[in-house]
Amino acid sequence: MTAELVRGQNHPLSQIRLTVRISAGVPVLAGATLGDENGTVPGPQWVAHPGAPALPGVEAPRQTAAEHRLAVDLGALPDAVHRVGVFLALPTGTAGPLRFGAVAAPHTTVDGPDGTELVSYTLTGLDTETAVVALELYRRQGAWKVRAMGQGYAGGLPALLADQGLPESADLMATIQRTTAPASVPPLPAPTLTPGQGTPTHSHAPQLPEPAPSYDAQSPYGAQAPGAAPTGPEAPRAPGTPVDYTHPRRRPPGTPQPPVSPAAAATDDRPAQPVAGDAVGWSMEERLYNQVWGMFEDLARTAAAYRSAVEFADSRLEKELDQVLADPGSRLGAAGDTAREAAHARRTQLIDQARAVLDRDLAQLSAESDVVEPALPPAYARWDNPVWHGYRVPEEPPMALRLGDLHLSESEPLRIPMLVRLPLERGLWLDSGAANVDGFPDPVELRHLAMEAAVALAARLLAVHPPGDFALQVIDPAGAGAAGLGVLTRTGALAVPPATGASGVTEVLERLTRRVDLVQMAVRGGTPESLPPDVDTAQQLLIVNDFPHGFDERAVTRLRYLADEGPAVGVHLLLVADREDAAAYGPLLDPLWRSLMRLTPVADDHLADPWVGHAWTYEPSLVPAGSQVVQHVLAEAAKARGKYR
Repeated sequence: MTAELVRGQNHPLSQIRLTVRISAGVPVLAGATLGDENGTVPGPQWVAHPGAPALPGVEAPRQTAAEHRLAVDLGALPDAVHRVGVFLALPTGTAGPLRFGAVAAPHTTVDGPDGTELVSYTLTGLDTETAVVALELYRRQGAWKVRAMGQGYAGGLPALLADQGLPESADLMATIQRTTAPASVPPLPAPTLTPGQGTPTHSHAPQLPEPAPSYDAQSPYGAQAPGAAPTGPEAPRAPGTPVDYTHPRRRPPGTPQPPVSPAAAATDDRPAQPVAGDAVGWSMEERLYNQVWGMFEDLARTAAAYRSAVEFADSRLEKELDQVLADPGSRLGAAGDTAREAAHARRTQLIDQARAVLDRDLAQLSAESDVVEPALPPAYARWDNPVWHGYRVPEEPPMALRLGDLHLSESEPLRIPMLVRLPLERGLWLDSGAANVDGFPDPVELRHLAMEAAVALAARLLAVHPPGDFALQVIDPAGAGAAGLGVLTRTGALAVPPATGASGVTEVLERLTRRVDLVQMAVRGGTPESLPPDVDTAQQLLIVNDFPHGFDERAVTRLRYLADEGPAVGVHLLLVADREDAAAYGPLLDPLWRSLMRLTPVADDHLADPWVGHAWTYEPSLVPAGSQVVQHVLAEAAKARGKYR
């Protein structure tokens, strides 16, 4: 059965030889971009267009037309290609329409090698756009999926290509315009790949009747740039004889087959087995980081697709019911009841189909989470991860840090780690104010939980840095956080006791402000090593409890200065505060609050991503009740600092 996608929805591909059919109603230019693991198109030789229609694994049409076919062989794509973007563009310099909003919505389908329609997507909602990425085929966990994109660009094809990182987009557009200009000879028919055929990619394929391109070390494919003319004379071939495009990496008939590779596994209906670190990166840490955020993106997209499908089903139901009520002949009686029941049944069917797709994607993400979570390093791991029990002080700082977990209402109980890059670019604010959470009406308990979360975060930051690279400072004007800070004091994580009273607040702020000023001057002067001996060059985390109690206007001004200028020179803030307590200061503190990232000691859906508009529920990374893991970790870190000194 054909999967009818809505914008943002994805679907697994059970075949690797595909035909993408496009019906636009008006002549359009069609092509494809080949992107790396980051979706970047490094050069014009990664774009299939009428001037260079044949790339390894992709063959695009050679002229503008209202109907197009693009042939794709996922198994023949170079290893560096992770994304294939199918794009449409209105031709320029013609009497045709100037925007997609003035024509019928383009329709796309993805067919298997036997002509079976696998996926369809109609690009609705376009307006001023003159170019659009219709579909994206992307590699995930060794398998291929298709995603309905519908990403339009009013700036046309140059803007589309530039958005994908192609620096020569304007030059390439000029080449395409020259190629698609009216010619005196009829255009060649649109290319197709029949079952058993592909696109030649390697020069050592003995069965090719045509010579393949010669190798060129400058090409990202390891061969001559796609679309260039062959270097040797064309082998004679009878007209109409199909070309044998068998992929050279596949074994000849009769030879034993090797174990199934991840690319070949894409032809299997079964989902690929998840593997920890199955992402790009120079190290396992970077691969895990990219994999986690790939899971976040997939969850965001599949939830957005489900919500969009539900909205569509509801709007269609409302429209159908309005039509029933508008017809006096079917408004009452059995005919009206039958029409209403049929409308509700169609809504239920649409939502059930969307829910089945969502459940399938969530099951795959949950399986991936089950193998990724145990493999995370300490900086990314929950406190109940066994990796902490074998903790050793690191020799290098991590690239990111786990602040907690994220999930959506549709994704229970799946949790995605919330990772932020280090060093921190923004300060953090742990909200100890009233929360609309059942079971936590007591403000005292909330303040206690906020301090626990702050201590757990500070301990993690200290533990994942090499000895001497990170230090903690604490301001607790009234001493209200002494109990929660006890573990930092007992293990020696705090070199000096928490500062209390007005004098303590002033002394710490003056010292850190002086450090920021001196480091800034040294960096600007090109002599970062020329600092006074009393300046601690380690990164500093300043924890402020019960802010703004104990702060006068001068102290608040200094704190704002540290929040703005500190992160660039290694001074970071962690405030434990209730924003309502700052009401007496008026608008003075508003810039400070806006500059900080708000976290909560209990689950709260306050984090909104501007990408798809989801409100994500954040859960802090707390130490399990009764666990001594923080004491163990901080004790090991203290031993390492003693040896370092």
